[in-house]
Order: sequence, then C-alpha cells, then structure tokens
Amino acid sequence: MLYAQIVLGIPVEGPFDYIVPESFRQKINPGSRAWVNFGTKKKIGYVVGLTHKTSVKKLREITEAIDDCPVLDKEMLLLTKQLSEYYCCSWGEVIEAALPEALRRGKRVPEFKSGASKRKSSFDNASITLIHDLDGASRWKVYLERIKESLNAGLSSIVLLPDKNAVLNAKEIIQRQLNARTSVFYRKVPKELDEWLQIRKGEIDIVVGMRSGVFAPFTNLGLIIIDEEQDLVYKQDQVPHYHARQAALMRSGIGKSKLILGSTSPSLESLQLVKKGLVKYVPLSRAKAYPKIMIIDTKAEYLRFKPKNAFFSKYMEDSILSALNSSEKTLIFLNRKGFATVASCNNCRTVLRCPRCNVNLVFHFKEGILNCHYCNFKMDSPKICPNCNSGYIKFSGAGTEKIESELSRIFPQARIKAFESESIFDAQDTDIFVSTSLVTKKTGHNFDLICVLSIDNSLNRADFRSSEKVFSSLMGLLKLTAKKLLIETGFPQHHAFKALLNNDANIFYDKELKERKELNFPPYKHLALVKLRSKIETKAKEASHALFKRLNAKNNKRGINVLSVNPGQPPKLRGNFYWQLLIRSNNPKQITGFLKTQLKDFRHSGIIVTVDIDPL
Repeated sequence: MLYAQIVLGIPVEGPFDYIVPESFRQKINPGSRAWVNFGTKKKIGYVVGLTHKTSVKKLREITEAIDDCPVLDKEMLLLTKQLSEYYCCSWGEVIEAALPEALRRGKRVPEFKSGASKRKSSFDNASITLIHDLDGASRWKVYLERIKESLNAGLSSIVLLPDKNAVLNAKEIIQRQLNARTSVFYRKVPKELDEWLQIRKGEIDIVVGMRSGVFAPFTNLGLIIIDEEQDLVYKQDQVPHYHARQAALMRSGIGKSKLILGSTSPSLESLQLVKKGLVKYVPLSRAKAYPKIMIIDTKAEYLRFKPKNAFFSKYMEDSILSALNSSEKTLIFLNRKGFATVASCNNCRTVLRCPRCNVNLVFHFKEGILNCHYCNFKMDSPKICPNCNSGYIKFSGAGTEKIESELSRIFPQARIKAFESESIFDAQDTDIFVSTSLVTKKTGHNFDLICVLSIDNSLNRADFRSSEKVFSSLMGLLKLTAKKLLIETGFPQHHAFKALLNNDANIFYDKELKERKELNFPPYKHLALVKLRSKIETKAKEASHALFKRLNAKNNKRGINVLSVNPGQPPKLRGNFYWQLLIRSNNPKQITGFLKTQLKDFRHSGIIVTVDIDPL
C-alpha cells in the first residue's frame, strides 16, 4: 500500500497520511497537488513525501490527483519546510505563499517539461556579499556584471526590489544592458500563472520582482540580488511572516547560488553577519561630494527665535528663501501624510477616532475627509461635533498638506507641490517639493536644499528599531542632494546625526550594535510576537494572560524567555482587539519548536493566534 504525506494551507501542523489509489500512482509525486477530504471539507493538499508505512489505522483516500507534473521541485520543498520551521507556521501555509493564486485554487496546468537543472561548476563556492552603496546608484554596475556572469554560466537570476516602479525600471535597465529573457514576477501581476510556467519551463533567464519573487521556480538558479535589503516591505505582514532576505539566505544555501544584498543603509542583521564572517562586505564610496549638513537644535532655537506654532526654524526659513532667490530646488521632508493628525471638538474635547481601529483619524484637506491610515476607513469631515453638537472642530498636528499650506503663506511667490502617493514625480516646474519617505524611492532627482521636519516623532516611537529606521530615511535623503541638508531635532547629539555630520555611517552602526547587545535585542537575540485577536476585548485579554501563564509554566528550555504580555500596538485593528506576548531566544527554531508544542492544544473560543518571528 502506498501512502502520500500531505500538508494543507491551513494553520494545522502536518503532514497527514492519505492512501494513494492505484489509478493515481503515476501522478502522485512529491511536489504535486491533490484534492483531499479534510474534516468535512474538500481541500487542496500538497504532497511532500511518499511512504509504504503509516501508524494511522483509519485513513482516507486521495479524492483526485491534479498535476501531471509536480509544481514544486525538491529545492522548493526543502525551502518551504525550512521557512515553516523558522517562522512558526505550517508547511502548507509557506507552500501556498510560494505559489500563484491560480495554483492555490486548484487550476490544472498543461503538462510541461521543467527547465534542465544545470550543475553550477563555476558557482560551487557560493558566496554572500553585502554591498554598502553610499552613492545610491553605483551598485547597479556590480549587479549587471554579476547577472552577466550568471548568464554566461547558463544560470538564472532573481532580482528583488522594494516597489513596483523600481521593478519596472530595473527590468528596463536589465533588458537594455543584457538583452536577456526577463520576466516581471510578483503577486497579482497580470498573467501570473503564465509567467510562472515560463520560468518553470526554463524559458526565462532573469526574474525581476518584489518580495514573493524569491520563490520564482527556477531549476538552475545561480544568483539572487536583493536591492535596498533593509526595506521593511521585504517582511510579510500576514501569515507566514517570512522575510525575503531570510528566504534568500536559505535558498542560496540549498541551491548553492550566489546572493548579493545591496543597500544605502544596510540592516543591522546583515552587518552582524558581516561581523561573524558569514558575509563579504563591499563598501562603495560616494562619487559626488557630501552635502553641507546642519543639525538645528530645536530646543535652543525655540528659546532664541522660533515663535509659537511656527513649523520652521528661523535658519531653515532663511535657507528656503535663499534657495528660492537663487532659483534652486528645495525638498521639505515630513514623514506624515494629510493636513492634520488630530481632529477634536474644542468644546467637549472629543477626539474623532476610527470606529474599527480606535486610532486618531487624519484630516485630508484636499479631499475634505477624515481617513484611518491603518484600515483606510473614510468619512466626510463633520461640520459639528458628533458628541455635543458644537459647531467647531479643531485640527492639530501637521502633515504634508499642512506644510504645503504654510509654505504657500510664507512664500507666496514659490511654486509648491506635495508628493504623497505613487503619482508622477515631476520637479521641473516646482520650486519647493513637500514629500514623505516616498521621495527616497524615486531615482534621477537632485535637490539643492533638503529640509527635514519633525524627525523626533519617528525617533521617539516605542520601537527598538526606531533609530535604525530614522538613519535609513536620512541616508536615503542624502543621495538626493550634493549641496545642503538641514535637520531639525531636539536630540542633536544622537549617533544617527553624528554619523551624518562626520560622513561616517560606522559611527551609527557601531553605537547601535553596542546598545542592542547590551539590551539583548536583535540581531544578537531573536524575538517572537505571539498575537491573539478577538472581536471581544475581554476574551483577547483573558486568553493572552492564560497563554502567558501556560508558557511560563511549561518553559524548561534554556535560552527562551517569555518576557511580557501587553495590548497590541495598536490594541484595536479592523474591528479586532489584539493582545500580544513577547518572547526572546538565541535561536528562532527553538522558539518555533516550543510554541508549536504549546499551541497545539491551546483552545479558546473566538480567539485566533498567530506568531511573528523577528517582527519589524
């Protein structure tokens, strides 16, 4: 009797044994799909192994074989298994993250012949390289050289980028320079399944994509490139919470392919791998001159010049005026959208909040709406207070729209534009540009003056990565100017600003790594967030405290610390209440093994539990 070991795309650990009927034996192979009955439902299962032995007495048969050819090869099966062991999710959930939607829904594909698996003779000594590109563009020359080497060896390449526009630009550059068969591949790309089939058949040489492109089904992969590897978008915000960088590290290890991580401000995780000797470090110096950098101490400025409710210091305002008089381009950077961050009644002090997330609604003046930036809930801005019927709603806090308005008042002669979304970025007929961090994702633009506002809001967040995120934003701005960068802050001695003033990123990284080590934070330790959500707040709270007590009682493993139980951040999101447990360990697989054992029989009505390993 032949049995298939099958996993499913649900949060239930497998594999489960099913009898393989005689009529399906030719089609059921590791990596193929099949319809199976699971509980009372018919589901798609993924075959991960075959065996002639089973310890289960009563088994069901496979209902139907779907594939003539397996959709997952041995390397992809191993990669998805390793990711499930690292990120505390089921093997089937990772497999579904690796496949196009049509395959997850059971669509049959025509019989195909996989691209030939090529021995990587010149790539046997697989290497991992971190390119620290202070210029912001020099690394592309290295990328193209390495892709060409891979092509000459008859091997394929994957290039990952943080956003769709960057993907399309990269494809154009690669096709123009290398004239290779290139495909754009990411979730919900038009004709996703057709692209997937072309890659699997060996009809594509290079895949350019976003996070999910790391699963491109090459059978002869020689090179993976992750550009701006520190970008937060490479971390999946849904189960499975994988990070593309970690997936690439695993895939390059399994397939003996080369891996290049490129960035203007590398993540501390990558730099720690450099310190361990696991990654080669290649710094690329800045080709153009460093700009003049001025740190404006807002505490001292307030005492001397700054009037109440002014958004710009005297020195910054004078610098903008000087740039205008010299016909120079200015960028005002503020990482908050909208006109006002708080809308409240001046009479009863009621703050208008999102009914689904219970967070402050942001006022967008141009559209006349209040918007939740978590769930995108929208409502027209009320004329009267919904609580006391007072006729005056006060708007406070500043976003890019408010700064644009204030600039128009101070500099009526200036041509001003705000850039808040993925719209066309054109600075030709503009004197002053106002933007969020989206501007750092645009290439080919250069400003004479960049002014950074309210950076302390980002620096003061309850997030141990806040300094790293701020430094990354500032390094992104640095590549947009060769003349002048002004930063307003109440913490002028912070190591992020010292590094900029001295044109030496190592000042920041050395200090930040030292602090992380002292506090037992990543990259020296690994964290896990166990999130519990419910429609009822008391249920989420009670279940989280019960789980906290259980984990502490059962924790006899050295190196695992169950640290705390707290409301989520934010505590309510999209109509669900969240509580979370924080766990620390030396090894993520150790956390995963412990949690899978303890969560297996943890049952609370109306509670959904998810685990995020290495949260950002």
